[in-house]
Amino acid sequence: MSAELSATKSTEPPPIRRLQESLINRIAAGEIIHRPASALKELIENSLDAGATSIRVTVKDGGMKLLQIQDNGCGIRKLDLPILAERFTTSKLKTFSDLSRIQTYGFRGEALASISHIEDMFYNTPTRLSALKSSSEEYSRILDVLTKYAIHNPKVAFAGSPTPDLSSPSASETPNNIRLLYGHSIAKELVPVKVSSKDKKPTREHEDENMETGELADNPEAWHAEAHVTNANYQAKKMVFLLFINHRLVESSRMKRAFEAVYNGILPKGSSPFVYLSLEIDPRSVDVNVHPTKREVHFLNEEEITERISDAFQRALAVHNHSRTFEYQTLLTGGVASTEQELSKKRKGKQRETSDAIEEENEESSSNVSNGIHSILALSMSLKVRTSLKDRTLDSMFPVANPAYVASSSSQGKSQDESTARTLKSREIKESICFLTSVLDLRRKITKGKHRQLTEILEKHTFVGIVDLQRSLSLIQHSTNLYLVNHGSLAEELFYQLGVRQFGNFSRMKLDPPPSLRTLVEIAVKAEESTKNSKLTKSQIVDRIVNILMPRREMLAEYFSLCISDAGLVEGLPLLLRDYTPNLNNLPSFLMRLGPQVDWTSEKECFETFLRELAYFYTPGETVVPASGSDDEQAQEKAERWQIQHVLFPAMRRYLSAPKSLLDRDVVQAASLPDLYKVFERC
Repeated sequence: MSAELSATKSTEPPPIRRLQESLINRIAAGEIIHRPASALKELIENSLDAGATSIRVTVKDGGMKLLQIQDNGCGIRKLDLPILAERFTTSKLKTFSDLSRIQTYGFRGEALASISHIEDMFYNTPTRLSALKSSSEEYSRILDVLTKYAIHNPKVAFAGSPTPDLSSPSASETPNNIRLLYGHSIAKELVPVKVSSKDKKPTREHEDENMETGELADNPEAWHAEAHVTNANYQAKKMVFLLFINHRLVESSRMKRAFEAVYNGILPKGSSPFVYLSLEIDPRSVDVNVHPTKREVHFLNEEEITERISDAFQRALAVHNHSRTFEYQTLLTGGVASTEQELSKKRKGKQRETSDAIEEENEESSSNVSNGIHSILALSMSLKVRTSLKDRTLDSMFPVANPAYVASSSSQGKSQDESTARTLKSREIKESICFLTSVLDLRRKITKGKHRQLTEILEKHTFVGIVDLQRSLSLIQHSTNLYLVNHGSLAEELFYQLGVRQFGNFSRMKLDPPPSLRTLVEIAVKAEESTKNSKLTKSQIVDRIVNILMPRREMLAEYFSLCISDAGLVEGLPLLLRDYTPNLNNLPSFLMRLGPQVDWTSEKECFETFLRELAYFYTPGETVVPASGSDDEQAQEKAERWQIQHVLFPAMRRYLSAPKSLLDRDVVQAASLPDLYKVFERC
């Protein structure tokens, strides 16, 4: 009988209980806050909802020890502080109907309540804590979120602390922030596109400049899209897709697949574009309450809108990619690329010359090795590459206005190998002896971030030629592969590493007569567009920058050889690389940027940011093509070309520890000899 009673009790349904408030909050936190980057997203959106124009993010240990947001928004009323971190407390909603016209980031009142239970969720839940990546990985996710919001909100100044890996000015524009945060290689290939629901056909940016706000209010199906996409000249291994719908950072696999399909017929296989898209839809047509983190949204006519935007991308890309021209020079033949007519006339002759050269090479090889004819003939032609440094080089085709080069080339009685050895010896840069922990940390960081394969390519490369001086593009060869590189980005990283290498022991470049520090800063501030929206006058900005630099003259001279006299005259600059002279037209901008862009509050960050700015000053930038074509301008351009080929690239070969980040946008394999032979075999 007792057994029957126990069986009856075991089959009874379990009782329903009301969960404790603390458990409810932990469950909600687990739904909304997956990792520190999720918390950052919620906090940034709160700052933007508050009308902030300046946001500063402080992160420690990947956000797992400290995640602090500082902004200049409207703040919170003192009376509201007691219920601030409670669930479902919000200033955005009053009635359910408000959801249909919500225009703010937050509205449910759960973010701060969830964030307040992060410690319980992560540190008291080992499974959740173990799911987090390393602190560096979590920091990269935080940086990714911050970068995307900085791109979409160019009128808001974003800054990171304690390491200034991200800094964007206020009163900027989206293309400028893309250039600043994603690099010059993306920004110079951007194609702006605008399209809206009132367009009968997809249009480009100039066909529909604005969409009246009233149209969105009157027509629930109205929409407006603004995008910046890269053309076919930019190719990356992974697609970068920034999607904002009604200013909210979201994801859409449907849109991503549609845009990838647009580029399938434009980019080579395995290459991906950069796409930034801001889509504004009537709030009544968008359901933002379909995902706990608001990562996904649903809206009306999603398929039609995606198709219209894809068509607009395709039309804009067709216009920009109608003709792609590269001016290139060849190292092995020593000449400049011929025109179509010249190529057709010389095709037969070049074929004969090529066959003669191959036969000559085979004869030389067979004479050096006895009984080696069979092994030479068996060697695949796709693996034979002539890269002798004794072949005619590009600089022999034109005069060069560089004193160092003229002096070395005019020396008589010495062979080319001896001259090259002497030049390399004179350029040898030894690492300075330094016991500062901050500098040693910077050196270890460079060594740790070295990408072995890319560094080997640069160490053993053969310079082919400059493709586009204005866009900082050059071709180099390594083994049987041809690479298109952004020599500007490589040079910037090189000069930063040379600065860390020579810390405290720089050579000095004397300025005679020495210019006035204040005058140079005034020139830069006057030309800077972003100062127009500052609360300070231009003279006040100049005073602040000068007042920052003048008291630090001794430190700047001791550590960096930046010599400023008591009278405020710039007497000397650090010389990072012998035989290389930076563009002194950028000196005013360099001195101006030392004020706001250098973190003067911390030793390590101060050294790192100063050396980054110094490297940026040394980097060869965009070159304006001379319109008059005078002899002096042509000589200046040729001298710059000589510096890039004979100073920069040899220094990269010798000193650059290439980081992996250069592979994302600045080093692209253009051709592979074995692959080309496969193509020819099929023809």
